[in-house]
Amino acid sequence: MDNEKKVMRLLDKSRKGILRFLFSRAVFIGVLIILQFVLLYFIFNSYFRWLTTFQYVFTVIMVLYIFNDEMDATAKMTWFLILVVAPIPASIALVYTKTDFGKRRIHERIEELNQKTKTLLTQDPLLLMKTDIISSGTDDLRRYLNLSGNFPIYDKTAVKYYQLGDDMHPDLLEDIRNAKKFIYLEYFILAEGYMWGSVLQLLTEKVKEGVDVRVMYDGMLEISTLSPQYPRMLKELGIKCKPISPIHPLISTTYNYRDHRKIAVIDNIIAYTGGVNLADEYINRIERFGHWKDAAIRLQGAAVASFSKMFLQMWNMDETNPDFNPCLLPCPDIEASGYVLPYSDCPLDKYMAGETVYMDILNRAKNYVHIMTPYLILDNKLENALTYASERGIDVKIILPGIPDKKIPYALAKSHYKHLIDAGISIYEYTPGFVHSKVFVSDDEKAVVGTINLDYRSLYHHYECAAYLYQTDCIKDIEKDFQKTLRLCKRVTYESIRNEKFLYKLAGRVVKLIAPLL
Repeated sequence: MDNEKKVMRLLDKSRKGILRFLFSRAVFIGVLIILQFVLLYFIFNSYFRWLTTFQYVFTVIMVLYIFNDEMDATAKMTWFLILVVAPIPASIALVYTKTDFGKRRIHERIEELNQKTKTLLTQDPLLLMKTDIISSGTDDLRRYLNLSGNFPIYDKTAVKYYQLGDDMHPDLLEDIRNAKKFIYLEYFILAEGYMWGSVLQLLTEKVKEGVDVRVMYDGMLEISTLSPQYPRMLKELGIKCKPISPIHPLISTTYNYRDHRKIAVIDNIIAYTGGVNLADEYINRIERFGHWKDAAIRLQGAAVASFSKMFLQMWNMDETNPDFNPCLLPCPDIEASGYVLPYSDCPLDKYMAGETVYMDILNRAKNYVHIMTPYLILDNKLENALTYASERGIDVKIILPGIPDKKIPYALAKSHYKHLIDAGISIYEYTPGFVHSKVFVSDDEKAVVGTINLDYRSLYHHYECAAYLYQTDCIKDIEKDFQKTLRLCKRVTYESIRNEKFLYKLAGRVVKLIAPLL
């Protein structure tokens, strides 16, 4: 009871802290950042004013630079547009983003940790000799994903699929309750309420039992839902806590790279990932945007070590003496069918892991690819992969929200509808509410469940993670969930596109011009 009261005092204290923060420090930081951009603009604008006669030459040079850059073709078109409208400010902004101001040190640290952990987890060579892994392309994916990190493929891992966060929550609590050595939580969103409160209550109890409890969350929460003092408050309960990339009153390109991962690891034996954050809407305890449809998976067995490693790589970013030993804790073999390939995606390397895995599934599909995603903001490569799959006879279906959480991404998604339908792709909107699941399932044998949306932010700008599943028993549950969800959807047709609200049509077409920068 005393422990419960202490947790409640913590939550109450944090609520008051949030209010103070929103009306003080957050506003102060925002004003300072905006002021810096304004000052930079006027300083550079003033400096180049005498060069206005050479503006056209300067613009041509920048166009040549963008044309020869390695960025996505859609992003190039966006920069061309901005450059034509405002050459000098656009050039300053482009140089600013390309010089990696503020992120070079982080990139070097990530590379250093990758090298240190490259041989940490070993690949079972016997698995790579299996005919089904080779013929399915699964080994091709493994080799690609190992270019940026060490992601073995595993058997002996049981996978349980959750069609709702409501179903995942009690299992997560039970696994936390049974923890003996460590509990690692890394989430994009923590929000005070029943779900996080129930987890926090157990975490404080496990700390008293000597369990190593660590919590990470995206630093953007410090200007939205959590007090900047939250890590210190958790420390008072014995919980180690770090915000990732917290917001400071200094300009930095690192603010664009958010930690969007959802990972829970317990004793190197059990791991969770998927779309479910630790907030009440994810278990439909409160209603936001209608019924919240999300998905997650629970892994038990050998593949959990990769999620332990992912967590520790992020945790050790600012540690003087990085420790990865928890990845090596013994994990009992689990009798289970199929194979699991966990992987992460980092915005600071040149590899597009999240997008590449999705395109590989589309390109190798024999019968169908069924997708659930909250957002649909596509680059040329992914859009071509989707249309090519459909046009060669693959049944491609996509389920999207019927009630959006954000109006602009919703309008952007609709701007893709006609082109995709022209290619034979079936698009559905979930009428009861909001779909937050990030799921691909194909041919009753392949699936991906993780944190990676079909939008620029997930594919280019976020730290993400997922698990590629091949021939695991839960794949039939994923497809069953898709079909069940489909019955609650309305199909998008040419007529529904024509009858769409004018403002959605207009916003989609206008904002599509700058979609890569959102």
